[in-house]
Formats: sequence, structure tokens, C-alpha cells
Amino acid sequence: MNATQPSRPPLQPIQKRRVIPRPKRHLQQRSYQVMALENTAKIAVNLAITVAAASALVQLLPYHWLQQEKLREIRTEVKLMEGYVNGLQAEFSRNFDPQQAKTIMQQQGYRFDPSQRQVVFMNQDRREDEQTESLP
Repeated sequence: MNATQPSRPPLQPIQKRRVIPRPKRHLQQRSYQVMALENTAKIAVNLAITVAAASALVQLLPYHWLQQEKLREIRTEVKLMEGYVNGLQAEFSRNFDPQQAKTIMQQQGYRFDPSQRQVVFMNQDRREDEQTESLP
């Protein structure tokens, strides 16, 4: 427990290794060349992506314009059909209106209410022609 500890060797000054100075210019030039090459590669890749995007747009724009034209045509047809459908709905509701059943029957058939008199309009020119033909 009370063991003796080995004694430490006397401290000797640590000899520093001599660093041979390297020419720093060569390293800086090399790093600049690497950075220039890297930036050139980035620019080339970005230009390639830009060209691809531009060509895709050139191909897609005519298709987009065609689809917009078709959409306009469909919208005009829808407006026409809405007017037609509204007319049919109004006629449908009129046909099934019990208050107008009598007038609808008179319009669609040639029967008239006995209390009404039938009026027939004749063309004045035709009437004169008939009178002149009947005279000998």
C-alpha cells in the first residue's frame, strides 16, 4: 500500500521539428484553379437546366393555348345549354301548372271553351282577289 512509485525521468526539452516552409503561392494558385473549375462546372450545369426548362416551356405553351381555346368553346356551349335548359324548365313548370291547364289544352288542341268565340284573321289582299274572281 505504501508502494514506492517509480521516479520520473528528468524533463528534457522537447525538440520541435523544423517545418520546411512550402511555397504558399503554389497552393493558392491551385486552390483558385479548383474553385474556378468548380464554378465553371456549376455554371455549365445551370445553363443545361435552363435550356431544358426553356425547351419544355416552348413545347408546353402551344398545348396550353389549345386547351384554353377548348375551354372557351366549352364555356360558350355551357352558356347556350343553360339558356336552353332554363327555357325547358320554364315550359315544364308551365305545363304542369294546374291553373294554366285549360289554356295549354286550347293551344295544343283545336278545342275551345264554348264561352269563347274563334277569331280568324284574313289577309286583305286575298279577300279582294277572291271577290274579283267571283264576279263574272
